Amino acid sequence: MTMDEVGSARDRGTASWAGAPSRTTGTRTTNEEVRQQNLSAVLRLVHVNGALSRSHIGAATGLNRSTITALVTELLDLGVTREAETAPTGRVGRPSLGVAADDAVVALGIRVEPDAVSVALVGLGGTVHSRVRHDLSSPPSPRRFVQIARSLVDGMRADIDRHYRLVGAGLAVPGLVDEAGTVVVAPPLGWRREAIATRLERALGIHVTAGNDASVGAMAEARFGVGRDADNLLYLGGGLHGIGGGLVFDRTLLRGMSGFAGELGHTVVDPRGARCACGRRGCLSAEVNPAPLLELLGRRKLDEDELDIELGVARDPAITAELERQVDVLSLALTNFVNAFAPEAVILSGYLGVLLAASRERLSRAVHVDPVGAEGRHVRLERAHMRSRLMQLAPAEMAFAPLLADPAGVAPRPGR
Repeated sequence: MTMDEVGSARDRGTASWAGAPSRTTGTRTTNEEVRQQNLSAVLRLVHVNGALSRSHIGAATGLNRSTITALVTELLDLGVTREAETAPTGRVGRPSLGVAADDAVVALGIRVEPDAVSVALVGLGGTVHSRVRHDLSSPPSPRRFVQIARSLVDGMRADIDRHYRLVGAGLAVPGLVDEAGTVVVAPPLGWRREAIATRLERALGIHVTAGNDASVGAMAEARFGVGRDADNLLYLGGGLHGIGGGLVFDRTLLRGMSGFAGELGHTVVDPRGARCACGRRGCLSAEVNPAPLLELLGRRKLDEDELDIELGVARDPAITAELERQVDVLSLALTNFVNAFAPEAVILSGYLGVLLAASRERLSRAVHVDPVGAEGRHVRLERAHMRSRLMQLAPAEMAFAPLLADPAGVAPRPGR
């Protein structure tokens, strides 16, 4: 394996969390580093794209046939890939066996919200094997959250032990989370300075990685969703409890100092506007929120699909006026964000996806016409396609990151 081959494999790799660590220690030789990077490149390809032929892997990575054969054999031996039929090519004859990520290698995707705790069992390749949800009447304390999460995971233990190999868990939190997994502040939950990853890790007995829900959502949408063909994208997700953002530049999540980049929901759009949970007035999260529309509709809670339907048939002028007001505010914010970050794609999720469906023309104008230099750029404005699956896959991707970075060093051996 030449160093040119390594560079080619790395450059063609899929979107990644910057600095996702391997949990191995010690000094490696150059050849060992080459092998690690090539194994990582191949595993990432089949994790994101599904079953691929060896020739397809070679073309995507730039590695030669003998190198691909050796890498695939090692990944099969490690138990992180399996042989599988590739997609039909249209040629006559039986499809050749390709290589796929082994979805028996799993991670837990855990999400905490003010009104629910959810756990999904996710396999390599993005397969959601099962999911459970515990609804809440009020935001949980950190202690209560850990108790609920442990109870939900305990209910999955027998199935996991019988059929799967668990690599760890990822936790998505609606707040600022530093690189050590400490929640600096999460206004929707009322948490502050909580070492939640460590606390949950002790309760579950497995490695836990925590992150901001919007940031990990951006990464998952870039890997598996509508943003997979974009090198640079802006992701915004919104709901009753605020708006979060994530930025992917050169296919790498922008973390910023201590991992706090992307708090776009706290961009001030009206200094005299509504009070935000952060304490300021007129943040995007406070001004663009489904609560006023739900009140006008006479409903306490609607999911994304139900709100799509309700707004599609609503004829109340008050509802129309509030919808137009929020779309205008969101348009202003999107114009500023496109000017600041120059993304190839803007992806709207959750409630913001509902607003896009209701007023695509007005929001598209903000992205395509209003920004400086708009005549020389093309920005895709898309609604997130993954819907409910997004926040099942996204936390699990954090748990898979060390394995994807260093398959030989981290892979759970068959039988473990």
